[in-house]
Amino acid sequence: MIIWLTSYPKSGNTWVRSIVAALMYSDDGVFNFDLLKRINQFPRKEYFKTFTNDFGNFHEIKKHWEIAQDLINLDNKIKFLKTHHINCELDQYEFTNRKNTLATIYIVRDPRNLVSSISNHYSLTLENSKKFLFTPQFIEKKKKGELVKDSIKTLLGTWDEHYKFWKHNNKDFLLIKYEDLIKNSRLELERIINFIKKYTDVQSNEDKNENIIKTTNFKYLQNLEEKGYFKENAYGTVNQKKKFFNLGPENNWKNLLDKKIIDEIETKFSTEMKELGYLK
Repeated sequence: MIIWLTSYPKSGNTWVRSIVAALMYSDDGVFNFDLLKRINQFPRKEYFKTFTNDFGNFHEIKKHWEIAQDLINLDNKIKFLKTHHINCELDQYEFTNRKNTLATIYIVRDPRNLVSSISNHYSLTLENSKKFLFTPQFIEKKKKGELVKDSIKTLLGTWDEHYKFWKHNNKDFLLIKYEDLIKNSRLELERIINFIKKYTDVQSNEDKNENIIKTTNFKYLQNLEEKGYFKENAYGTVNQKKKFFNLGPENNWKNLLDKKIIDEIETKFSTEMKELGYLK
């Protein structure tokens, strides 16, 4: 059965994935990027090779979402999978179902702060990054800035759709706010541990938890990236690696966005932002 780690892009998924990987796949809680290999991404090619070789055809891939997860779950073991895919149903094909999904950890971030992160990651202007949040679209795998041929598409939906679809399609659901991770990482780690404990054994103690907090904080991860240990960077137009751990806690929409963009985001996502406490 799958426990999903899911989010809209640039919302802190890698941060939470690092925390979970250090918690579940290390004895001492000391994180390194090799641990991320224990938490694969879905969808990806390896999970669909049994059913099709038309990987670039989204409408072919969607037919196999569920059966690919059936195959993943044949061992009857609990595993964590990362995804940015919207939890949708298209033409009677569900992205996932209760048979395959055990629980979901959903990471959310203030959409106003997503704009500059998306701008950096996808080499977009702030205006086009705002439109990115507003427009249902696909993301695809790139290598050194170029699309990988026949890469499997991830359907995002709009920012509000992504949040609503995952929340309303799951009863076993833990919401982690990026901002809360910054304010009190220890409390959020405890929430993650208590949630996972409902489904599987978790080995934790004070020393291990302290190491997790220490080795998954933003500065520590940024330092590992600077030393070349991180392999998931995007690339800019001049084929240069872009910082993945870029601004983090220093990303403040109040200093980066003009009033027009702020107003448009707050108007379009008013309901969800109020629900999440981003607006009063």
